[in-house]
Amino acid sequence: MSSGIPHNSPTPHHGSAVARRTVLGAAATAAVLGATTIGAAAAPAPASSSAVKRPRALPGGGDLGPNVIVFAPSTPGIQAKLDEIFRAQESAQFGTGRYALLFKPGTYQGLNAQLGFYTSIAGLGLSPDDTTLNGDVTVDAGWFNGNATQNFWRSAENLALVPANGTNRWAVAQAAPFRRMHVRGGLNLAPDGYGWASGGYIADSRIDGQVGPYSQQQWYTRDSSVGGWTNAVWNMVFSGVEGAPAQSFPNPPYTTLDTTPVSREKPFLYLDGGAYRVFLPEKRTNARGVTWGSGTPRGTSLPLDQFYVARPGDSAATLNQALTQGLHLLLTPGIYHVDQPIRVERAGTVVLGLGYATLIPDGGAAALKVADVNGVRLAGFLIDAGPVNSATLLEVGPQGASADHSADPITVQDVFIRIGGAGAGKATTSMVVNARHTIVDHTWVWRADHGEGVGWETNRADYGVVVNGDDVLATGLFVEHFNKYDVQWSGQRGRTIFFQNEKAYDAPNQAAIQNGSLKGYAAYKVADSVTQHEGWGLGSYCYYNVDPTIEQHHGFAAPVTAGVRFHGLLVVSLGGNGQYAHVINDTGAPTSGTSTVPSTVVSYP
Repeated sequence: MSSGIPHNSPTPHHGSAVARRTVLGAAATAAVLGATTIGAAAAPAPASSSAVKRPRALPGGGDLGPNVIVFAPSTPGIQAKLDEIFRAQESAQFGTGRYALLFKPGTYQGLNAQLGFYTSIAGLGLSPDDTTLNGDVTVDAGWFNGNATQNFWRSAENLALVPANGTNRWAVAQAAPFRRMHVRGGLNLAPDGYGWASGGYIADSRIDGQVGPYSQQQWYTRDSSVGGWTNAVWNMVFSGVEGAPAQSFPNPPYTTLDTTPVSREKPFLYLDGGAYRVFLPEKRTNARGVTWGSGTPRGTSLPLDQFYVARPGDSAATLNQALTQGLHLLLTPGIYHVDQPIRVERAGTVVLGLGYATLIPDGGAAALKVADVNGVRLAGFLIDAGPVNSATLLEVGPQGASADHSADPITVQDVFIRIGGAGAGKATTSMVVNARHTIVDHTWVWRADHGEGVGWETNRADYGVVVNGDDVLATGLFVEHFNKYDVQWSGQRGRTIFFQNEKAYDAPNQAAIQNGSLKGYAAYKVADSVTQHEGWGLGSYCYYNVDPTIEQHHGFAAPVTAGVRFHGLLVVSLGGNGQYAHVINDTGAPTSGTSTVPSTVVSYP
């Protein structure tokens, strides 16, 4: 999503470092890791020995670093600190600042936490209601003249809010999750004055009052409870939401599933007494409503001493050593350059980022690779492509992965990928999912359309998300601007609930996107070999601003077979900059002129 695009809607006023480490003693290391002790306590080998020196064991637990700021109800000057961070981050769209604001359980009075870029706010209780802010957690768009379409990379989690005026404002675009929140009032998803907005995602949250999306073009809400929902523009999708509006696509454009087939909520940090732990929610099937409604949430937890608490400056070798020792990873806020992939090879490993910790691969490496093992959880971090082309940035399961992970799937949650924008970056494929039964729960995979290092070849990235594994489920899939296919799916029995896409703005001409006999590459392509696939609430938009005469044959492509089904499809030409001839395959009316009105298909085939 970019600025100044006339996303029309029927709403008012809407125009469209290793040295810092202390090595644990031998006994402590063995107790934490349950592994053979090596390091400081071991006797040195004689000078003549041919023994190979091993690295010292890395410690678990530790300080969360200077950019994790922890508040208690008694902390003085909370509002001043919140305002200081907001001033630094409000318009720092491609800056290097990263912050996590954590609130200990208790009640806080009269706060307004305004969130800028790369800022996460979260409570440290087991339930959102353990941490109550009498006040607001606000995202607005004053920095961008009331346009919220670039309010990316910020999050709110695990808090109860009592909004000062009865309604909390959360005017966001992509990569801005609202998870595990309890709003004791209403929620407004549009900027002040109802300027342009393009979000968004809510999960495991309860909004007691009404949710007003107003100018939001699209939104996905999962496994939550709402007191009401006021309107819809193009594409509103609900799964497992108590109080959701009934199915009515395309008028109004509500796509509603009674339950979510499979879900497992994102891991989160909390305080148990005075000690940090990471809670791992359990998997649910046919899920509906929040996980924390009454009593202790279901799941398990890990003490912080089972995590390597990483800091910016830690190398990939250090992170991989920690994983080899059996530690999980907690990535504290900041930028991490990696010259080799972070390799997650042990079942049940957790890699959890705080404050939009960012991995940048150097020299064309992948940022992270996951083995074909059960129960890995990746959550809460950003991957930024480096200037040397990476074949793949994130690989979930190796090529040919075939193990059955249905009982304990791999989850990828709030993991965002960016190619360009913060500087030149390239990647042939951003995310490849080879492992079966993987759940991709909220991702924004973005080839930048603005910022630094942006151009048809400058930040070349042919494919956004490639799914080869069978039985993969995507809940909240945002993929935009790739040179070829944004999503390419060849695994069997794949399912997607909510998809938002824009085709690449900067195609220089029709010839640049010619795809054999077809004009353009589909936003979402299901391989001809697939016999079972299903999708609900999928939208693709075009804005070919370099050559507005470009025609896109269709937004969606799939084999014509009874086992491949879609519900609630739409395509939109933004202001007539390019056109779609069809919605899916050769079905669906063309978009028309400059009207910015969706062409829809209720069900296919």
